[in-house]
Amino acid sequence: MKMSKLFVQTLREFPSDAEVISHKMLARAGYIRKLTSGVYNYLPLMWRVLKKIENIVRDEMDKAGAQELLMPFVQPKELWEESGRWGAYGAELMRLQDRHGREMCLGPTHEEIITSIARDVLKSYKQLPVNLYQIQSKFRDERRPRFGLLRGREFIMKDAYSFSTSQEELDKEYQNMWNAYTAIFKRCGLETKAVQSDSGAIGGNVSHEFMVITDTDAGENDVFYCDDCDYAANSNHAVSNLPKSIIDGGYKEAKIIDTPNVHSIEELSQFLNCAPSVICKALVYIVDKAPVIALIRGDKTVEETKLMNAVGGLDIRIATAAEIEELMNENGFNAIAGFIGPQGLKKYGEYDVKIIADKTVTELKNFVIGINQTDKHLVGANWGTEVELPAQVEDLRLVEAGDFCPQCGKPLKVTRGIEVGNIFQLGTKYSKPMNAVYLDANGKTQPYIMGCYGIGISRTAAAAVEAHHDEWGIKWPIAIAPYHVDIVPVSTQDETQMKVANEIYEKLLDSGVEAVLDDRNERPGVKFKDSDLIGFPFRITVGKTITDGQVEFVIRETNEKISMTPQEAIQKVIETVK
Repeated sequence: MKMSKLFVQTLREFPSDAEVISHKMLARAGYIRKLTSGVYNYLPLMWRVLKKIENIVRDEMDKAGAQELLMPFVQPKELWEESGRWGAYGAELMRLQDRHGREMCLGPTHEEIITSIARDVLKSYKQLPVNLYQIQSKFRDERRPRFGLLRGREFIMKDAYSFSTSQEELDKEYQNMWNAYTAIFKRCGLETKAVQSDSGAIGGNVSHEFMVITDTDAGENDVFYCDDCDYAANSNHAVSNLPKSIIDGGYKEAKIIDTPNVHSIEELSQFLNCAPSVICKALVYIVDKAPVIALIRGDKTVEETKLMNAVGGLDIRIATAAEIEELMNENGFNAIAGFIGPQGLKKYGEYDVKIIADKTVTELKNFVIGINQTDKHLVGANWGTEVELPAQVEDLRLVEAGDFCPQCGKPLKVTRGIEVGNIFQLGTKYSKPMNAVYLDANGKTQPYIMGCYGIGISRTAAAAVEAHHDEWGIKWPIAIAPYHVDIVPVSTQDETQMKVANEIYEKLLDSGVEAVLDDRNERPGVKFKDSDLIGFPFRITVGKTITDGQVEFVIRETNEKISMTPQEAIQKVIETVK
């Protein structure tokens, strides 16, 4: 490809709306162009990257025994009603009607469609197990699209679905996909860590995310891991053992005391001269429009996904001051945030108030708790006497660095990660409600035991930029770079330089190397800046030293510059690429 013909326009500055480095670099280097919020055009350079990632995925999935198909992007309401997700999925599901008034949605995922295909085709245990996959655009109407390709509304994804006759078969396929994913990301030049995770709207009891570990702002989740064993988990799924803390407030009797103008745990701790760990705080959340009171130790934080899952919800947020006031008034109290307790809270409009305790509060003795009266707290409280322990006790706590590993007891560490893939054990979550069954060896109908396995194709490309860049531009891993090498004649007016540059270009093309010849009549500095920004793995510069039979060979990953002959440069590229 001649640079003069390449459909690319690099920018002098980063886009003003770009927050993370991958968004900034891909937009400035001419890979993507924003169409509307969370939706991007993939320009020729980007499309080459995406196709290479797709081909790596296809190769490894095919090796693993999966079979590719393609399912419709638009899906009918009826199938989503069969699974129970039409009303439950939430606002991220883009719903629409056709001209006949039939309700449809843009597919954010394809569990319902693939399950309907399987029940029509897979009738006998002799046809199982099977793993089917596709690579296709998806759409999720994110409330706040951000981070460019990392959290857009439209994105490209590989999703695979396995159908088995037993848990043992599913476990085997789960490991099979784990191995395939490990190979895929390694070939894409990405170091990933498989971490335990929350299944979210997909469902299932066992799930792992493949995370690219990064220290950039694009890391969406905290990943807790142990250096001494293989434990690793996303923050919304991580558990830990706690160091010893003060759990007895030491109060001799239970009594209500005035605590004026103390609105935070820190202020209350200082006012009472007690450890935050002996305070039981009550936080008011709204989960799917219903109020939920979460009780947790004062020195700990609620992990909201854990709380949402504990009540079987799909959307969660902290209650507003107005909602708390309304809740208090309806139940005969007058209190603001900071003085809330679980006592006497029953109704909120048409909803019952749910109260859930974190495990950290169960061992508290003679503790401090709010009583739904502003400027007052109860001290010396105990479960079963002054306060009733809620019937539902769950792990709601956000793990912190330094907590002890649940497997080996060593301190946990934390880092940031970008999710590029996930695997789920769905079990019968979809097959049972959709009556997707097969005949077993005894002639009895049984629901498929299913698994689901996703890879974000466009997310993987963006994650690669987050992991491979410097201040001057992208450093693409060779396997997914749009082109392997950029050949730059310093002066297009110099006949010798252009002759040698063209010879190198033609020889590389004949050897199957994807090369670009920068034949533009531009200043050398412009060419070099564009080459670094676009991120070609190698650059061969043909300048004045060609009179001595030398060119400059630049390795983008390390920015190492080596003087060598044109033939040596050609051979080095061929050996590395092949």
